[in-house]
Amino acid sequence: MPRTVYYTATTLDGFIATADHSLDWLLTRDNDGDGPMGYDDFIAEIGALAMGASTYRWLLDNHPDMEWPYAMPAWVFTHRTFAPRTDGADVRFTHDPVPVVHAEMTAAAGGKNIWIVGGGDLAGQFADHGLLDQICVSIAPVTLGSGRPLLPRRVELTLTELARNGEFACARFDVVRPG
Repeated sequence: MPRTVYYTATTLDGFIATADHSLDWLLTRDNDGDGPMGYDDFIAEIGALAMGASTYRWLLDNHPDMEWPYAMPAWVFTHRTFAPRTDGADVRFTHDPVPVVHAEMTAAAGGKNIWIVGGGDLAGQFADHGLLDQICVSIAPVTLGSGRPLLPRRVELTLTELARNGEFACARFDVVRPG
């Protein structure tokens, strides 16, 4: 059964980015895409993805000449206005409710998993609606003291896997549903 997964990296003190959306703390770290809980195996199982406007903006600002990195359809949750893509990438801008978009994503994913790319509040919105199944997090050996939180709300989890990948401690958790 397809799962909705928040797959991300975080600092030891629980931030996915600095207050100004920098990922410098992450981009200098060693990990192996083919290693335990690595990106390569993960992305092969993804059929659709969602991200917030800040994550999308970060991609545009930090990689303006980069080809869109995802072959699967992507939903960007936003109230901002972005220019349409001209590179053929399937990027859909929405401000529809999470349950409505999740149904669209599930249909488009063709039996594969859905990836909540970021940010933490967007993952929390999926959790609020009972639509988040798993959190897979790589924990970097650095602290920021403040920034964008990993998941800014209470979500009960069950640890299902632990691994080391390069400098990262990796953990997979299933979301515990109430009742």
